[in-house]
Amino acid sequence: MKRSIKFTLLTAITGISLISPVTPAVGRAVPAQPPVPSPEDPRTSADRFIQSQPPPLFTAPADEFHRQEDFVGAGGLHYIPYTRTHDGLPVFGGDFVVVSNNNGGLLSTFIAQRQPLTLDTTPEITPARAAAISRRQITDPHRVSAPRLLVLARGSGRLAYETVVTGRDRTQGFVSTRSSRIPSKMHVFVDAKTGEVIFKDDEVKTEDIVRPSSEAPGTPGAAGTSGTTRTPGTTREPRRATPGDGTGYYNGPVAIGTSKSGTTYSMTDSTRSGVQCGGQNGSAYTKSTDTWGNGSGTSLETACVDGLYAVNAEWDMLRSWLGRNGINGTGGGYPVQVGLDDVNAYWTGEYANFGHTQDGRRQVTPIDVVAHEFGHAIFQNTPGGAIGDNEKGGLNESTGDIYGALTEFYANGKAPYDTPDFSVGEKADLVGGGPIRYMYKPSLISGNPDCYSSSVPGLEVHAGAGVQNHWFYLLAEGTNPTDGQPASPTCNNTTLTGIGIQKAGQIFMSALNRKTDTWTHQLVRKATLQAALELFPGSCAEFNAVKGAWDAVSVPAASGEPTTCTGGGSSGGGGGGGVSDFSLTLNPQTVSAQPGQRSTVAVTTQTTSGSAQRVTFSASGLPSGATASFDPASVTSGGSSTMTITVPAGVSSGSHKVIVTGDGSGLDRTAALVLTVGAAGGIVFDDTFETSLNWTANPSGTDTATAGRWERGVPQPTSSGQTPLQLTAFAGRNDLVTGRLAGASAGDYDIDGGTTTVRSPEITLPPGKLTLTFSWYLAHLDNATGDDFFQLRVLSGTSSTLVFRRLGSPVGRPGAWQAATIDLSGYAGKPVRLLFEAADNATPSLIEAAVDNVRIARS
Repeated sequence: MKRSIKFTLLTAITGISLISPVTPAVGRAVPAQPPVPSPEDPRTSADRFIQSQPPPLFTAPADEFHRQEDFVGAGGLHYIPYTRTHDGLPVFGGDFVVVSNNNGGLLSTFIAQRQPLTLDTTPEITPARAAAISRRQITDPHRVSAPRLLVLARGSGRLAYETVVTGRDRTQGFVSTRSSRIPSKMHVFVDAKTGEVIFKDDEVKTEDIVRPSSEAPGTPGAAGTSGTTRTPGTTREPRRATPGDGTGYYNGPVAIGTSKSGTTYSMTDSTRSGVQCGGQNGSAYTKSTDTWGNGSGTSLETACVDGLYAVNAEWDMLRSWLGRNGINGTGGGYPVQVGLDDVNAYWTGEYANFGHTQDGRRQVTPIDVVAHEFGHAIFQNTPGGAIGDNEKGGLNESTGDIYGALTEFYANGKAPYDTPDFSVGEKADLVGGGPIRYMYKPSLISGNPDCYSSSVPGLEVHAGAGVQNHWFYLLAEGTNPTDGQPASPTCNNTTLTGIGIQKAGQIFMSALNRKTDTWTHQLVRKATLQAALELFPGSCAEFNAVKGAWDAVSVPAASGEPTTCTGGGSSGGGGGGGVSDFSLTLNPQTVSAQPGQRSTVAVTTQTTSGSAQRVTFSASGLPSGATASFDPASVTSGGSSTMTITVPAGVSSGSHKVIVTGDGSGLDRTAALVLTVGAAGGIVFDDTFETSLNWTANPSGTDTATAGRWERGVPQPTSSGQTPLQLTAFAGRNDLVTGRLAGASAGDYDIDGGTTTVRSPEITLPPGKLTLTFSWYLAHLDNATGDDFFQLRVLSGTSSTLVFRRLGSPVGRPGAWQAATIDLSGYAGKPVRLLFEAADNATPSLIEAAVDNVRIARS
């Protein structure tokens, strides 16, 4: 299958940073032409693409890009998100996601910005005024955060303050007045020039009390639902649960995740990190036995049985069906609280809270409602987060409904308990009117449209959920399901066949992994079409079903979306089997050219899986005035080309990272080389660390570091929160680094316990002007001190001279590759060695350091 768009630009108006801003310094490619090319880390491949600054990024001179934590999903697809800063300020809406296969082949890129930023970043109102304006945006503010200055990527950019106001908000909404029992965590965006409130969004996502239209089925189990005919509010006869199990109201006897400490059992899941259930004080319920609940609709312990069972099922569904690791995507989950004194349920951004029905006879913890609230957690923990405008809010609510349905079908409960369906909250019967939403026909609830129109983005968010819900139902079930689910109308009178809920869920999860700060129906359409192509590369059925379902709910085509599928599997996730892929290598990886001269590089491709494909070459990162040409300009993978770099007279001396891109018909690959432009002279010593030149760690046997010792290898990126610590190599795969492994946490392999040293082989320096250059970084958190350091000594005979030093400080220092230049002319005619040192001294700190591209040149 040939993708019609690569590095797709998504127009949008609306975040642990792992790479530094691109600097005009040196770089290199992966080792040239291995017999069988090794798979490349998708993050390294994505970083190199970003460093080439392709036009779709709309890069401004003051922009910097920061890689966030990546996700791996179904089909082995890697989703690598980036955020942007402009003039040091975060850019809301400047984010994008690079999608790669398992081998580092670049499949697509989703960009959330439509033009370069050119704004003035000097505010005209004070933070205090922005805080005062924000405080007035909820009815009962308790606390106001310090306003954060940022840029909104709208047009050429809009300077704004973001302030978080916590408290209670009883503002009259579209449907009802918000309960005073529900907290508010309102994000308010205020124009930093005028004081205008641009938009606001509450991090707390809650259900509104709504009543169905007159044509809606009235009670659970009525026509058109998959419920049972049990009268709402009656307590089924309790069954005896086996030891270690629970008895739920909605799910009956079930196994739930618990734990034991001493002789006490707790409703804390020992196998799903972060998942527990308890009351309003936030503590998990405990008791002396591991048997929980009695099947009563009013029992809070029983409500926790149902809550834990639902979260357990959702967790397992995410892993088994969608390839996601936990609720948050990185193996973590969140608590459940029950006993809220309100007819509602909500997600706070940190936990889910559940109340009771209007008649007081049931707790609101059926599978679909619990999984809905945790669906908000999934939405929050995918790229682009949860904060945004009203349309994004409606899509967030729909996301909760979709994960509720997916979890119900995965759990596959049997009557008289909670059975799979596409109605929301039918078992809870929140206010006595049956379900609160119908995915197969949203208009069964008054004011919820079946079809998209220009009014949908402005609807109350629960009503606005209907269109995406309807699309998902048509994708999964079609118009006339054969599994007992109800028929569903279309807006264009088409007849559709569903692809099944598991495939539909995989496509939807893949789309969420491409989410950006702004999320609209058209962008979801575009993302799901691209997801179908990349998840199912050997088939067009899924792509056609996605497109047909969006057409059937009247969502217009997005600019630049994939329009056709030709089959054949030219892109996809696994990077193996029938999926077509290729490698791209450069030889040599380091070249020099004098002003007025040319240099040539061999560019070689190999078909590594599937069929050969056409590959077109381009280069970026050249010094101003220099050009690159390819002969031939394109090849069929397996072929080679010659790149000629022409450096005209007058180009300044210096080193440059040149990125070569191979634009394939199914995916793209990149490789890097170092181009050095300089006056006549020679290279005395050059180490890119791609092969061993026999550096020696702890050469004197006096190192005191117990971990994070210097070593040559492929570094694994690490970060702590938003602070990048260990980076990928400046270019290529290897560098000299203090503990190359990542470990389970950022501090597992950093420098600990003292000093670590590494020494070069002996280098005999010739007469003349000698210059040492190298790439380096020192990274640490705010627990560092001035006793921590990264430094370089030159050893000559019995002398040891400190020529470069950077000290730690109690201010966090993100990892960022930098260039250093040292004059070694004073050592001309002498043998020398270079000694790099790094230390975590005094109080324990989190310290990382690395060196790359060490070169001594004579001019």
